[in-house]
Amino acid sequence: MSTSLTSVDWQGHSRGSSEYRRLLAALFCAGVATFAQLYSPQAVLPLIAHDLGTGAAHAALTISAATVGLALGVIPWSALADRIGRVQAMTISITAATVLGLVVPLAPSAALLLSGRFVEGLMLGGVPAVAIAYLTEEIDAGHAARAAGTYVAGTTIGGLAGRLVTGPIAEFAGWRVGVLVVAVLCGLSAFAFVRLAPPARGFTPARNRDLARRLAENLRSPRQLVLYSQGFLLMGGFVAMYNFLGFRLMAAPFGLPQTVVSLVFLAYLSGTWASARAGAEATRFGRKTVLLGSIATMVAGVAITLAGNVVVVLIGLVIATAGFFGAHAIASGWVGAAAGDGKAQASSLYNLFYYAGSSLIGWVGGLAFDAAGWSAVAGTVMGLAVLAGVLACTLRPASGQPRNYQSSMSRPYSDSGRGPK
Repeated sequence: MSTSLTSVDWQGHSRGSSEYRRLLAALFCAGVATFAQLYSPQAVLPLIAHDLGTGAAHAALTISAATVGLALGVIPWSALADRIGRVQAMTISITAATVLGLVVPLAPSAALLLSGRFVEGLMLGGVPAVAIAYLTEEIDAGHAARAAGTYVAGTTIGGLAGRLVTGPIAEFAGWRVGVLVVAVLCGLSAFAFVRLAPPARGFTPARNRDLARRLAENLRSPRQLVLYSQGFLLMGGFVAMYNFLGFRLMAAPFGLPQTVVSLVFLAYLSGTWASARAGAEATRFGRKTVLLGSIATMVAGVAITLAGNVVVVLIGLVIATAGFFGAHAIASGWVGAAAGDGKAQASSLYNLFYYAGSSLIGWVGGLAFDAAGWSAVAGTVMGLAVLAGVLACTLRPASGQPRNYQSSMSRPYSDSGRGPK
């Protein structure tokens, strides 16, 4: 039976069915494979800098090269998936990225390493660009948000695991071995996705003309542009904070070992809590209020990291992380809610700005660190967050939309496809 026929009356897999469980397991594995691989070098940037004989900014390019590749890839991947199908596009993406992930850590020179990471990121873009569209088309509407939460959990665990695994291994066997081990684990997760993902039944190919129109409509919307700026500014500052805090903690006066420094990424768990909490609070107080409150929380947390006591620094990191993820949950959900029939394109554009900020500001923060240390990085991050807050003050509720709305734990994931990474 053709796709067009099966998709006409398709209501989606019901919760509890074997296909439902397979799809959730497949997307969980896809999230782990993608984000563990994308961010695994972040935990060992000081070791990379020492090995390559470079400063913090140049070492951070190993992250920025991959995220700029992902940013450039999300829209083409989204367009390809609209033509050939969701599962097919994700399979090509995750397979190609896995092969590159096993080769790139062995690159003999910095130039080859950065080039390989860029292409690796380009290939990885197929998963965040397509995963939520695939999920919402295949799961019945009543359980799509719950199912999307499983995918988001995979992305969170993947991002966390990639950092936690790399650090301890790198301390004893070198950063290349640490990154390579993560790539092997990602390969196993990618294989599990390919074996588990059920064929798409709710997919209908889209016309190129419709895709271009929806992209243009999103780019002409002042509200959408402000929301995209939130992703760019806040994610950029957030990645810069995590990129260079390790350099500070390994240097005097703290002098922490690599294994201990890699544990700071456990602060990401506060983001998982904050994303859910932001959605709950937004139903009571509205998107804008919670967005501004989350930005203020992030600023306060970054300010606390300027302290000279390591415990206080880590408390500040937890607070800043919670603030970022709360703001990100609201902004990403608002993008989808305001997008009309162009939700997939709105999500792709948000991804583009989000990872562009990660790439550019994640590197610029290294220039600040090399020039003036952690205080310059913290000042940069706080300045970007304040600018995001000023822009957020211009946001107004969508026409005809009530102030209170469905929790952004359902909106962001079903409408925009973004979750904490």
